[in-house]
Amino acid sequence: MTIIRKAILLALYGATSVGAMAPGMVLAQALPATDKAAEAESQPTTVTVIGSRRANASATNTPLPVDFISLSKVAEQGGQFDLAQTLQYLSPSFNSTRQTGADGADLIDSAALRGLGSDQTLVLVNGKRRHTTALVNLFGARNRGNTGTDLNTIPMMAISNVQILRDGAAAQYGSDAIAGVMDIGLKKTLGCEAVFGYSQYSAGDGKNYLPSAYCGIEIGNKGILGITVEYNDRGRSNRAEADSPRTIGDSKMQGTSVYLNGELPNGGRDKFYFTLGGQSRKASSAAYSRGGVGSDDIPSRNSAAMYPNGFVPYINGDINDVYGTAGYRWELGEWNADVSQTYGYNSLKYNISNTLNASIANKDLLAGGRGMSPSSFNAGGFSFAQATTNVDFNRFFDGFMSGVNVAFGSEFRNENYKINAGEQGSYIDADGVGFGGNAGSQGFPGFQPGDRTDKSRNSVAAYVDIETDVTKLFKVQTAMRAERYSDFGSTLTGKLAASYKVNDIVLLRGSLSTGFRAPSLQQVYFSSTFTDFISGVPTDVVLAPNGGTIANAAGIPKLKEEKSKNYTFGVTLKPSETLAITADLYRIDISDRIVLSGRFDSVNYPALGVTLGALGVGQAQFFVNSIDTKTQGLDLTVSNKFSLGAGKLATYLGLNYSKTEVTHVKAPTSLLGFEDVLLSERERLFIEQGGPRLKATLGFDYSQGVWAGDFKIIHFGAQTLGTFSGTAAGVPNAYYAPKTSADTSVTYAFTERTKFTLGVNNIFNVKPSRQNPDETDNGFKYDSVQFGLNGTSYFARVWTKF
Repeated sequence: MTIIRKAILLALYGATSVGAMAPGMVLAQALPATDKAAEAESQPTTVTVIGSRRANASATNTPLPVDFISLSKVAEQGGQFDLAQTLQYLSPSFNSTRQTGADGADLIDSAALRGLGSDQTLVLVNGKRRHTTALVNLFGARNRGNTGTDLNTIPMMAISNVQILRDGAAAQYGSDAIAGVMDIGLKKTLGCEAVFGYSQYSAGDGKNYLPSAYCGIEIGNKGILGITVEYNDRGRSNRAEADSPRTIGDSKMQGTSVYLNGELPNGGRDKFYFTLGGQSRKASSAAYSRGGVGSDDIPSRNSAAMYPNGFVPYINGDINDVYGTAGYRWELGEWNADVSQTYGYNSLKYNISNTLNASIANKDLLAGGRGMSPSSFNAGGFSFAQATTNVDFNRFFDGFMSGVNVAFGSEFRNENYKINAGEQGSYIDADGVGFGGNAGSQGFPGFQPGDRTDKSRNSVAAYVDIETDVTKLFKVQTAMRAERYSDFGSTLTGKLAASYKVNDIVLLRGSLSTGFRAPSLQQVYFSSTFTDFISGVPTDVVLAPNGGTIANAAGIPKLKEEKSKNYTFGVTLKPSETLAITADLYRIDISDRIVLSGRFDSVNYPALGVTLGALGVGQAQFFVNSIDTKTQGLDLTVSNKFSLGAGKLATYLGLNYSKTEVTHVKAPTSLLGFEDVLLSERERLFIEQGGPRLKATLGFDYSQGVWAGDFKIIHFGAQTLGTFSGTAAGVPNAYYAPKTSADTSVTYAFTERTKFTLGVNNIFNVKPSRQNPDETDNGFKYDSVQFGLNGTSYFARVWTKF
C-alpha cells in the first residue's frame, strides 16, 4: 500500500497546486438526490447513467464511481482515429495495446479495465449488451486466452459519450461485468457535421486517412434519425532493423462503417427506438520472416524456387461486424416499461498471402519439379452471433423514506459460435510427416475439418435493482440477479452500495458485490491443429476443445463460470463549483479464472504423453478453470476549470494503480504435480503484468477566442514479462522501465462551424525498453507494451458543421 499512499499524496498535491485536468471528461460523482424541479431544468427529458436504473437520473445520483467522457471534441480534434486508442489516452483505468507479431490479435485491438482481461469488461451500446468478437487471443503480450469487444467497429463520429462504471456490476448487468462496465452512447442530435483526418509516423509510414460524417434528420412527428458514415485507411508501419527481413509495426487496415441511431415518439413519453450498424474491414499483419537459400528454413519452411531471398507471410483478415437494437419504451400506469431485441454478429475470415505450404513445394521437388506451391490460401475462420431479449420495468416511489426507485426485469440470450475449415492446401502435410516440408500455410496454418464447430447455448436471467434515498444525505443501492445457462448451470449474484454526504464538500461511497463471467463459447469450443518442430522433430500440436476426446482423455474438466468478489471504498471532494476530486480503492478477487494452459507432452508429463501419443497428438493445450487471482488498486481523478488571462483553462489528472497477483494454481486431479506446466512463470507474468500497473494522465486544455490548445502527459508504469527460456534457465525476465509520453495540438476556428487542428503524438519519440529479441513474445527487440512501438506521429484534422 506504500505505492498507493505515495500516489495519493503526490497526485493530490500536484492537482491542488496546478488544478490538473483532461479535456473532454466529466466526473459522475455520487451526490444526494437533487430537488426535482431543479433537476428537471438541468437534465434532458431522458437521461441514462450507467449503474443506475432510475428514470431521469443525473450524473450526481449514483453511489458508484462513473467516468462520463464526452467524445464530441476528440472526434473533431483528437489525435487518435479509433475509439480504443482514444480511450487509452483519456481514461487511466482503460487499457488497449495495439499488438504486433501476435497473429489474429494484430487485427483486433482488445480493451480492458483495471488490469484485468478484456473478457472481464462488459460493453453496452445505448444501455444494451454488445456482442464480443469471434476471435480468442492466443498470442501476444496481453489478453492471452481472452475474447473481448472490438470497440473500433463503432465510428467515433457516431458517439456522443462513453460512460465507464469502475465497479463490479454482474448483479445489475450479468456476465462479464467483473472489472466494470462501459456504455457507449450514440448521437441523436439534429444537424450535420464532417471531419477529415490525416496522420502518419515521423518515420514516414503508417499513413492514416479518415473521412467521417454524421447527419441527424427529423423523421415522423418529432422523431430523429442519426446517420454516420466513416472510412478508415491505415497503412502498415515497420520498425524492424534496417538489415532485418521482418515487418514489425501496425497492421494495415481498410474499413467502412455505417451506423443508424434514432427514435420515434408515439405520444407522451412513449417511443420506439432503434440502432443499426455495421462495419466491413480488411486487415493485414506480418508473421515472422522465413530465411532464404543457405538457411535452415529450406526445405522445412521455404522453397528456393519460390523465395530464394526469404519472405514474410502476411496474415490477412476479412472482419465483418453487425449490431442492431429495436425497442419500445412506454408508460404503464406509474411504471416505465422497456422491451427490446438486440442482435450482434462478428466474423473473421483468414487469407494468408506471400506464403507457401512447404510440404507441397517439397513434394513437387521430390517428384522432379521446381519445388512450387500456391502462394496464398484460404485458411478458414470463425464467427460469433448473439441475440438478446430484454424486458425492464422501473418506478420511483415518493412515499417511502426520502424516495425509492424499484427496477426489475428479465433477459434471454442465445449465442452461436462457428469455426470453418480452410482449403486443403492450407493445412495438409503433402510430403508426409518427417519428409522435410512443414505442413500448412506458413505464417498461419488453416483450420482443419476436425476443427469445424457449430455450437450454441442460451441463458435466461431475472434481476431486481432497488435504490433507496434513506435520507437526503444517505443513499443505498441493492441488486440481485439470477441467471441460468444451458451449458453449465445457474448463478446468483448480489450487490450492496451506499453513499453518505458528510457535508457540502465531502461524500463517502462504497460497494460490496459478487460477480461472475460465463466461459465464452470461443474458449469452450475453439479448436486448432498444427505441426510444430520441437528440437527438430515434427510434432502435431492440438489446442483441444473442452469436452472433446483429447481433453477428456487428459482429464480436463468441463469449463464453468469464473466467480468474483468486488470491494470498493471511495471519497469525493467538491471544494468549489469548478474543482472535483475522487479517490476509490478497490479489490477484486476472482476464483476459477479461465486460462490457456501450457503445452503438455511426453517430456514434461510422460503419463499424459503416452495417452496423447495413442491419439496421434504430440503436444496438447487446453482452456482450464485453473487459477485464483487478487487485484488491488486505486482510481484517482482531479478536475478543475478556471479563467487564465483572457481565456479559460481546463485541467485534469487521472491515475490508476492496479496490481494483479495469482494467489492459487488449481490443477485438475489428472494434472496434480504439473502446475508449472499448467501455468508457467511466463504465462503467470502475462496475467499479472500484461498491462502497466500504473497509468496516469495529466492534461491541459486552454482556449482563447478562435484559438485552442491541448497538452497531455501520459505516464505508463513499469512491466516485467517472462521470456521463452525462463529464469530457471538463467535468463532474467524482461523488464520494461516506466515511460512517459506527451501529446499536443493546436486548433484554429475559422468560424464557429469550421475548425482546423494540427498536432503531435508522442512528442519525444519514446519507445519501450530494449530486450533480447530471442526471448520476447514477438521476436522483436521489445513487445507491444505500454504505448506501442512506433514512436512520434503527426496529425491534422478539418471539422465542419453544416
